Amino acid sequence: MVRQVVSLYKFRVHALSVFFVRILVVSLGVLLVPLESVMAEETHAADPPRPAPVQPLTRLASIDQEVAKAIAAGKMPGCVVLVGRVGPERQDSDILWFKAYGEREDGVPMTTNTVFDLASLTKPIATACSVMQLVERGKLQLDDPVARHLPAFAAKGKQDVTIRHLLTHTSGLAPANPLSDFADGPEAGFAAMYQDKLRYKTGTYRYSDVGFMMLGRIIERASGQPLDRWFATELAAPLGIDMGFRPDAERQARCAPTQRRGGSWMRGQVHDPRAWALDGVAGHAGLFGTAAELSVFAQMLLNHGAVLGGDKGRRVLKKEGVALMTRSLVVRAAAPRVAERRRALGWDAGPGSSNRSDAYSDRAFGHGGFTGTGLWIDPVRNVYVIFLSNRVYPNGEGSVNPLIGQIGSITVEAVDRED
Repeated sequence: MVRQVVSLYKFRVHALSVFFVRILVVSLGVLLVPLESVMAEETHAADPPRPAPVQPLTRLASIDQEVAKAIAAGKMPGCVVLVGRVGPERQDSDILWFKAYGEREDGVPMTTNTVFDLASLTKPIATACSVMQLVERGKLQLDDPVARHLPAFAAKGKQDVTIRHLLTHTSGLAPANPLSDFADGPEAGFAAMYQDKLRYKTGTYRYSDVGFMMLGRIIERASGQPLDRWFATELAAPLGIDMGFRPDAERQARCAPTQRRGGSWMRGQVHDPRAWALDGVAGHAGLFGTAAELSVFAQMLLNHGAVLGGDKGRRVLKKEGVALMTRSLVVRAAAPRVAERRRALGWDAGPGSSNRSDAYSDRAFGHGGFTGTGLWIDPVRNVYVIFLSNRVYPNGEGSVNPLIGQIGSITVEAVDRED
């Protein structure tokens, strides 16, 4: 697969050349990634070359202090932070900050090419984008009743729930279903969910993994292939990245572990128990990726659905599709701590989200993941913030959402002051 390099440069370089460039940069004192991390990365011959930024936005340096405090407080073992920006003419992109911190696991340094369980980032990146592609190709409509594609879903008064309701978490479905539903396998699990009743009034907001499991199944029915295969061929391949479900052995070796399951560390195995019961591929969780891969994805969205980089002009989504998917909508909460929320189709649009900076523009959109991941994109400033951690390692007690919001605020202040 063609691999896309995310960098300040306008050309591709061989991995060996990149290594010597990095060594030179170290001597000049401007390399952001620790040298031991760089050396660890270069041991993987299959890794894409990934130059470090040579002119980082120095006002972002306070990210170091905030991350160090979080690691010292036991909020996470380590993380990777990437801040990027797409140029005003959308002909190029800048990586303003790209750094690995702390450890991947006990005694193993975090590296910038670490593969993470992205958890609920699966919802907007894999599921919502796949739905929008199928809408553009005439296979789906946003206001299709779910039962048009999954007839058994209509049971117990769910016949009026639409795809749009699922994407905005306004279906009225339960947040999650009992794990016992999957005791006899994935099909038995879906059969049980089809027979479940609505728990809230359709049209009111209540975050639901069940709704996105339904979307994963709808994508399979409409496209004629499983979600993981559709994502690999229609999203990852055009972007030139290896992000995807069920990582292979090479990527598993670079995965940040989460917790133990059955006595073994989950490393390249999805942390979410329902996605695990669905063989690692589900509409709500299961995607694995690196910060550099997410950067390519974010650049595509800021470029209105077209690939930015070596395959410029190749379109993943139509401009109108990206605008529709990321437009902020007001939704009323079913059981609120706040009276209303702002969502987009598959995306969080804040404010009020614990990992969203209040400094972002009203058009910003993003999402978080239970394992300690976050992606926020601000199209007014053409910037994006990627934060990846395995905060659940080793005992599930970490906490990073406030830190993700702080990094967003640092980014906005730095970019605004530069302008």
